[in-house]
Amino acid sequence: MLVSENEVYRYSIDTSDGEKGVLKQLYFDDEHWTIRYLVVDTHKWIPGRKVLLSPLSINKLDHENEAISVSLTSDEVKDSPDIDTEQPISRKHEMEINRHFSWPYYWVGTGAWGSGMYPRPFMAEDMVEDESPLQTSKEEENHLRSTKEIGGYHIHALDGEIGHVKDFIFDKETWQLRYFIIDTKNWLPGKEVLLSTKWITDIHWQDRTVQVDVTKEDIHNSPEYRLNEPISRRFEEDLHTHYGKTGYWKF
Repeated sequence: MLVSENEVYRYSIDTSDGEKGVLKQLYFDDEHWTIRYLVVDTHKWIPGRKVLLSPLSINKLDHENEAISVSLTSDEVKDSPDIDTEQPISRKHEMEINRHFSWPYYWVGTGAWGSGMYPRPFMAEDMVEDESPLQTSKEEENHLRSTKEIGGYHIHALDGEIGHVKDFIFDKETWQLRYFIIDTKNWLPGKEVLLSTKWITDIHWQDRTVQVDVTKEDIHNSPEYRLNEPISRRFEEDLHTHYGKTGYWKF
């Protein structure tokens, strides 16, 4: 099932013993385009504290009750390592968080989630016994980005600018970011379209631009995305056919 990023910002984060938090941000890595952490504000029970929770800890994403249930107790969350979400999150901090919650390292392996494509329950063999190579070679690597950071980035097609990033669509099973929602109101009044993250050729972080390998005319004639309408596989097939692209579900 495909879900809008802005939709889940309304949802509460419910621990296994009933405490509730508020979702503030989503962090993804710009290599796999996969959401790695939910930034949760625990203002009611840990005043002034924000924590990072992985999709690995999610039991259920409940659309009817607008809640995300996690398999963690309030004490487990309370005792998690302090993170300054205003600063870049280092690999060292990620390792501390993963050790605290006994989460496998998503960056160890060939899949989007280490050994596979889906976030799954912890397995003992997933943990790395000798961490020194990771500390020396990857400690300073930082591929985490906030989806809110990219909101408003300008989209540059092969032949010029054609809108800006308004929202993301992610797959709730894999937590991969599948699409940008592009607002083209300055070029195509009132029209919003979807572009796959796989069609990105470059991102210029300083210039706040995203380069995609499609033309402005392709985007102009693209099937229109309508808010509040579920994205069916038929719509995805029509979208990819329009752009002459192969769907991710065929790989």
